[in-house]
Amino acid sequence: MSANDRIQWFHKKISANCYPNASHLSERFEISHRQAQRDVEFLKKELGAPLGYCSTRKGYYYTENFVLPLVVETENDADYQAVVSGLRAFSDQTAARSVVQMQLPYTATLEITDRMTVMNLRAFIVAEEPHHRYRCEFPSVELFLGIIVSADADIRIISPDWLRDKLIGFARRLIERNDFAKGDDEE
Repeated sequence: MSANDRIQWFHKKISANCYPNASHLSERFEISHRQAQRDVEFLKKELGAPLGYCSTRKGYYYTENFVLPLVVETENDADYQAVVSGLRAFSDQTAARSVVQMQLPYTATLEITDRMTVMNLRAFIVAEEPHHRYRCEFPSVELFLGIIVSADADIRIISPDWLRDKLIGFARRLIERNDFAKGDDEE
């Protein structure tokens, strides 16, 4: 995962009043605690996030409303200088151009009873819930559904309904196309 992905995740957690800290960031993305602290400092100093720290909750919060400034894509997202340069170049452009907020990941709750499947989906799982349920985050709906289908395991989409409906629609179209193709082969 890139620096942008980490910053987006951290921003989402703060916005959801989850009070994340550098340790959470380090654990979630399997990076060093020092790198996680650099990410927090980057969010605060370079992106101007109004971060406060709550000692009782041991995590960060926004002291006022804050929106990530724009989508920044670089060849090497870990290179903060390129990110900062992109932000500065953007802010120098005319004010008539609208700002696009960084895309936050989609979320879903899945029921997965097979531990091996859970291990294989570990990159998407952000929290474990009771009854073999797992909260997942993913950047692309199509990619995530493709991974679920290819897992060849008993996976139930608990929420959101629109994701389950999209999977069912995808499966129906696939079956219909293959039933039609099967009829062509028999003639």
